[in-house]
Amino acid sequence: MSSEDLHNHELSILNVIAEALNREVDLKRTVQVALRHVAELLDLQTAWIFLLDHETDKTYLAASQSLPAGLVDDPSRMQGSCYCLDTYQAGDLGGAANVNIITCTRLNGLVKDGLANGTGGLRYHASIPLYARDKRLGVLNVASTDWRELSAEDLRLLYIVGDFLGVALERSLIFMRCAEVGAVEERNRLAREIHDTVAQGLTAITLQLETADALLEAGQNPERVGQIIKQAMNLTRTNLSEVRRSVLDLRAAPLEGKSMVEALTDLVQHYTDQWGLSIEFDLSHANHPLPIRLEIGLYRVVQEALTNIHRHAEATAVQGTLATLPDKVQLTISDNGKGFDVAQVITHKGRYGLVGMNERVRILGGSLTLQSSPATGTHIEIEIPLEKKP
Repeated sequence: MSSEDLHNHELSILNVIAEALNREVDLKRTVQVALRHVAELLDLQTAWIFLLDHETDKTYLAASQSLPAGLVDDPSRMQGSCYCLDTYQAGDLGGAANVNIITCTRLNGLVKDGLANGTGGLRYHASIPLYARDKRLGVLNVASTDWRELSAEDLRLLYIVGDFLGVALERSLIFMRCAEVGAVEERNRLAREIHDTVAQGLTAITLQLETADALLEAGQNPERVGQIIKQAMNLTRTNLSEVRRSVLDLRAAPLEGKSMVEALTDLVQHYTDQWGLSIEFDLSHANHPLPIRLEIGLYRVVQEALTNIHRHAEATAVQGTLATLPDKVQLTISDNGKGFDVAQVITHKGRYGLVGMNERVRILGGSLTLQSSPATGTHIEIEIPLEKKP
């Protein structure tokens, strides 16, 4: 390929990637679209992106494309730190000169554990730092089975791709922050709405009942008193429906000012102190930011599960894990309590806790699996899919 043809080919690749990124503002779709186009257009075998959560200063796997079997089968190998992330965090991974081929410590770990066939023939990847001006955003890793070193043209092209992606990520983050501000404003609007509707409704009910009470004391027409009481009852039903709707929209209170991990840590500590129950909850793989609706739902599920254990299980110890992956959230909670017959409890009308948990998970688009039997304890496993890849 002549230098002119090569130049035109590179411009064509960059144009396609730039156009694809310009169409996206959602953070998750931005990283997934970027990966798909980079892998396809540059003829790469696999790619993945780690982003930096600036609230916790920790990185998380934001998206992946065609990971080898060994990493797909054991997602924990894609969690935590590695050589290139440590280098990036230390500030030593920056600029086109440092976009180079290195041995992937995650893939190398598979080889050391005798799982070389799970690498798909991959051993090396290129690490492209992602920045928005001077702000660190994350790392793009791309891999191919035939790599040993990169040419100057490869370095330049990958660096430009990283630059495009950095701009797109910054735009997505700004959009997400604006959406969060909008959510706060919406909650404030709902609070005002409660004051203007529910408070006024309760005032009207009070006036109706006071009128009925006065008529009764004066020995007035009982039929008139009955009509007033019926009006008060209708107002009560209307306001009850309004309260329920508003409460559902305002349930972010437990997370206000906290990340989900911080809120769950506080919840576990509170229940440990209050009940003397030994609770171990692994949140080390829960750094992936989630939509506020999903974070609230997960918080409520954990809260309900721990409350159920305290009330019914007679357990002394609880273990739980929460892992956020690019395509799903996994939550498990186990106790060493007395257990129960699942078939009987699920159909028991008084067990609103389990029914409520299952309904909440279903509303979030997930599934709940319950395992228990007398004297064996209880294990709950919840899986909630995230937005599907475009």
